[in-house]
Order: sequence, then C-alpha cells, then structure tokens
Amino acid sequence: MIYQGNAITVARDDDAVATLTLDHRDESVNTLSSTVVGELAEAVEALRAESGLEGLIVTSAKEAFVVGADITEFHGLFERGEDEIRTMLERVHGIFNAIEDLPFPTVTALNGLALGGGCELALTTDFRVMSDSAQLGLPETKLGILPGWGGCVRLPRLIGADNAIEWIAGGTQNKADEALRMGAVDAVVPGESLQEAARDLLDRARRGELDHEARRTEKRSPLKLDAIEQMMVFETAKGYVAGKAGPHYPAPIEAIKVIQKGAGETRERAQAIEAASFAKLAKTDVCYNLVGLFLNDQAVKKAGGRYAKQARPVEHAAVLGAGIMGGGIAYQSASKGTPILMKDIKAEAIDLGLKEARKLFAKQVERKKFTTEQMAERLTHIRPTLSYGDFGEVDLVVEAVVENPKVKGAVLAEAEAALGDDAILASNTSTISITRLAEHLTRPEQFCGMHFFNPVHRMPLVEVIRGEKTGDAAVAATVAYARQMGKTPIVVNDCPGFLVNRILFPYFGGFSALVAQGADFRRVDKVMERFGWPMGPAYLLDVVGMDTALHAGEVMAEGFPDRMGGLGGKDGGGVIPLMVEHERLGQKSGKGFYAYEEDRKGKPQKVEDDEALELVRQVAEGEQEFSDEAIIARMMVPLCLEAVRCLEDGIVGSAAEADMALIYGIGFPPFRGGALRYIDAMGAEAFVAQADELAAELGPLYAPTDGLREMARSGQRFHRDADPA
Repeated sequence: MIYQGNAITVARDDDAVATLTLDHRDESVNTLSSTVVGELAEAVEALRAESGLEGLIVTSAKEAFVVGADITEFHGLFERGEDEIRTMLERVHGIFNAIEDLPFPTVTALNGLALGGGCELALTTDFRVMSDSAQLGLPETKLGILPGWGGCVRLPRLIGADNAIEWIAGGTQNKADEALRMGAVDAVVPGESLQEAARDLLDRARRGELDHEARRTEKRSPLKLDAIEQMMVFETAKGYVAGKAGPHYPAPIEAIKVIQKGAGETRERAQAIEAASFAKLAKTDVCYNLVGLFLNDQAVKKAGGRYAKQARPVEHAAVLGAGIMGGGIAYQSASKGTPILMKDIKAEAIDLGLKEARKLFAKQVERKKFTTEQMAERLTHIRPTLSYGDFGEVDLVVEAVVENPKVKGAVLAEAEAALGDDAILASNTSTISITRLAEHLTRPEQFCGMHFFNPVHRMPLVEVIRGEKTGDAAVAATVAYARQMGKTPIVVNDCPGFLVNRILFPYFGGFSALVAQGADFRRVDKVMERFGWPMGPAYLLDVVGMDTALHAGEVMAEGFPDRMGGLGGKDGGGVIPLMVEHERLGQKSGKGFYAYEEDRKGKPQKVEDDEALELVRQVAEGEQEFSDEAIIARMMVPLCLEAVRCLEDGIVGSAAEADMALIYGIGFPPFRGGALRYIDAMGAEAFVAQADELAAELGPLYAPTDGLREMARSGQRFHRDADPA
C-alpha cells in the first residue's frame, strides 16, 4: 500500500502500476471536500516518492466517480476575502498539476457521474475511459461561479474552445457518447469492462503506442487559435450566451472571458486568470443565493426521501377527470413508468386527455428523449375508462375534476366507494380546503391534497396537503408517487390557498393597488421582469386566467379577511373583477391585460390592446408615476410577508421548503434565492422598516408580524448558513 486515507487509497500491483481509489468511507458518494483534497495532496506526494512506478489508474469504488466539490463548504469558504479564495484555488491547482506532471502515464476510469471538481480531476490525467452509463460535466455556472480547478484551462485544450464554452457556459451533464465525440474521453465501454479498458489504455501508453507526453504538452500550452479565429469563437459565443443567460447570471459570460484571456497563455498563467475570476464571482450575491438554492433543494429532496421511505411504491394509479390537466397527469405518470387509469364521464374528455398525452410524448420524441418505440410502449400505460370497474386494483387516485367543492365532494365519495381498503385518494385542488373535502369521505385519514402546477409536464413542484384528519400513510404514499413522477413534493398543512397560492395572492394584491393608484400595468410588468420574474404580474394573471384568479381571490378574502379582504369578490371592485365582467379572461379567451395572437408555432404571443388600457383607466385614480424601487417594494413586501406568516403558522416546515416552493411553483427569481432569503439579503431590520412605511399608507397586507419584528431586533436570519460578505 502506497497510501491509506479515509477517502483515498493508493495501491501498487506487481507490474509497477498504482491505482488511486476514491472511496469515502463515511459518505454515500465521493466529493472533493477540503479534507479529501488534503488526502489527495498526501496521496500525490506518496506517488511522487514511490520509486519504480510506470503508471497510474485513478478510479472510484462508489457508484459515481466524484460528484464535485463539497458544496456545503461553499458559503463558509466564500465569505472569506478574495485573496483567501485564490490561495485555496492555487493549492488545488498545485495538486492537480502534480498529477498531470507525474513521471509516468496516467488514466482515469470514469464509472459514473464525474461533475465539477470530479471532472476537473479526470482532466488532469493523460487519458480517460468512460462507462457507457457515466456522465461528465462542469455545472459550476449554475451555482454562479465557474470551474476553478483547471476546467476552464484544460477542457478547451482537449475538445476545442467552442465545445468547451458550450459545456461550461451551459453547465450541462454530458453522456458518454457525446464526451467521446468531443474528445473529452478516449474510449467508452460497458461498465463491467471499465477497469480492463483503463489498464489497456495505460499499457499502450507504457509501450509507446500512445503518446502521453504529447497530450500533456497540448494541455500545458496556449490554445491553437489565431487572432481571427479567437475573435470569431469568443465574440460569437458571448453574444449567444448573453442572450440565453440574461443579465442576472454573470457566470456564463465570465467563463467565456476566462477561456478567452487564457487562450494565449501557458497552463499556470491561464490558471491564475481562472482563479482571479472565480474569486470575484464567489463574492457575488448571485453566487451566494444560487449556492443556497442548491442546499435548499438538497434539503427538500431529503425531506421527501424520508416520507417516501415510509411508503410502498405506487404500482397502479388513476386520475379522475381527463381533459388537459388529466391528460398531463396521465402523461407524467406513464412517462416515468407507472401505469395509470384515466377516467371521465364523457368520451370527448377522454379523447382530449389522450390527445394531450400523445402530444407531450411526441414532443419528447422530437427532442430525442424517447424513441418512437418507447413512446408507443409508454402510451399503453395510460388506460382510458368511463367506469370505476378496475379501481379496486389501484394504489392511489388523483382527483382532477372542476374546481368546485360540491362536484369534487361527490366525485371523491364515488371514487372512495370503488377503491380497495388501503388505497389513497388525493385531490388536485389549488384552493379548496382538504379538511372540508374530507367531510364527504368515510376514510378521511387516507385522503390528502396533491396540487400539481400547470403545465404539469414542466412545473416541478407538487404540493402535498395534509388535512386535519390526513394520516401519515396517505402523505407518505402521495410523496412517493410524486417522486416516482419526477416531481419535487413539498408537504404543507391545509389552509386557504395552501402555500404557494396563499403567498402569491398578496403579490397580486400589491399589483391591484398599484393599478388602482394609477400605475401603468405595462410598466409594472417590465420592472418586475427586469427584477427577475419570468413574466410580470399582469401577464401572469393572463396566463393563470382572470376567472381562476378571481375565484382564488375570493377564497383568500374569506380565509384572511383582515389583510386580503379586498383581493376577491365580484362586487369588491378592482381590475380583476372588471376584466372578468368584460370576458377578458386572459390567454384562454384571447384577451386580458393584453391581446393574444398565435405565432408560427401556434403559441400565444401578447400584444398591447387599447381596449384593455381603457378598461384599466376606469378603476385608476388618474395616472401616477412610481419609481422602479417603489414598484418592487409594493410587489415584493406583501409576498415576502405572507411567506413569513406561512412559516410562523406551521403551513410549511422550513424556510428552505418555503423558498423552493416559490421557485419551483411560480418562478420566483432563482438568483434571488426565494422570499425568505430575499429578506435575509436585505436584513430583517431594513425589511421591517420598509414594510412599516408601506403599511402606514396601504394597510395590514404590508404589516410585519411580531415574529419578524423580533428577528429584526435580534439580528436573526431565516437561513442559518454563513452570512454573505
């Protein structure tokens, strides 16, 4: 044994070949934490000191190779100064360069995911062989940083600057065939042949059949691009990537600049450029929030996993109510391999649901996610029916009929009577109380909410709603089924609007008040889109549907009359009831705040409409100019306060879950981290002061809670990771 650590071992065989094995004893996956990096340094020194070695194979004993650096360490590291961050990077560069400079050929055997630092480690060796099921990538730009351990230097020299820009700026995970085509790896083999293939590559290099020194020279030298080629590659890429990334995500463009600045440099000088840019990005709010987002996502997935472990898998499901929503749910279930019955009382609704499912499958075939054969096979997992005949064999039923408590109650009671004793019943309702719907059932403990967001195939969030009598088994089974469907479930307690819609409607309330006071809704949309929302509030209301928003507003007004009493009610005045009165329901009717025209692909495109402008003037108190800052404050403060109330009321279990629900459910700007992280970034004291100022004019929707005031006094935060610099 050359070296023995907790995560790394280096052993020598009888043929003078060493194998460095990554296998962290205390973790289920390999990460390059600061401790593991320390072991790697010791292992490399031991290799350099060992006499008579003729080759090295780097491999992993885990299912994945290395999934990256230990992201849980990032906030603590990044809160330090740029000089300390650069020092850390230079240390790792020294270790990785030492691997690259070993006096014998080296090969990495990639048996699974090799991401971030794991990919960068693999790039240090002379050759790489990859399992056909493995994936390779540098996803750092998704965390607001860039590859900082040599990825911006080595990858362009291996696969070309244009290909490296695509991988790095896009943060993609690349399959084995793509990695081979690009030249990132030298061979792809079945998993069971990986070690044999790695040894074969190494032996060929030892015999001189493969020139490992030429490969090293290529990685240490400037890129082979002349000035004109550089300009064409980098300037074209900057324009394209800037359009895709948008103004709020600087890392992809910065990564291109790093590759460009380092293109004419040798290895060490290019690495210094990379380290300087990494350190600068690591200190940004965007990086801090995106790292927090990753950590929150992991926390949410762990919470879902704990529930799912308590449940047996759902082997057969059913959806009640076909049409677009039912077809979307059926597609999602079938596409992930869970057979599903799709029941309706009308054959035409069944036809519509099947048409929707076929359309979604066809799009996946177009994108090469499925073959035609796979699509045909998965479509057989959807079985349409007009009766309850086969419901006795179903494990879980999702009711997705019209959003009417009487209709839902009747359908749920019918379904329960047809189900087996252990089956779970769930309602896809966006507003109706689960506790109230349970009154129609004889087994309320086996009933919960399962709220999908529209469109089902795109929106990752599912709210699993626990009513007063819902049992743990029902929650666990529904969470497990949502995960089987590829969704991110978040368990919430019952209340009007549940979690996401309850938080969203004060945002709409802020919008309605702005319009009533004379703000131009088009300007409000533009300001909030520049803030980072995928669409402004007027446009969002058009997409949601004005009638849907009015109904939900009535539910909120009834549930929270003290602060949301003015948000709903057909007689309550305001712009939303006026739109409904004039049958301007949004995209569904072709007109709302905007008019809609189909583009060449048949998708609705918004255009300004003079009739809408004239209608809005009827509810406005003249015209008034608001600054960008005023619009943002009046929109964001009520939304954030409602998120605080949901956490304090126990509707959601953690700040992480609250923030992720908003990001996954309504497109809250990811780079801002969520509503509660937004308060953290501003500071609770400053946020409370801003809210109090608005509440004096606008009322209780803007009034901070007592709990938030206490947080402001004591300097507490919702997220207890490291403070941003």
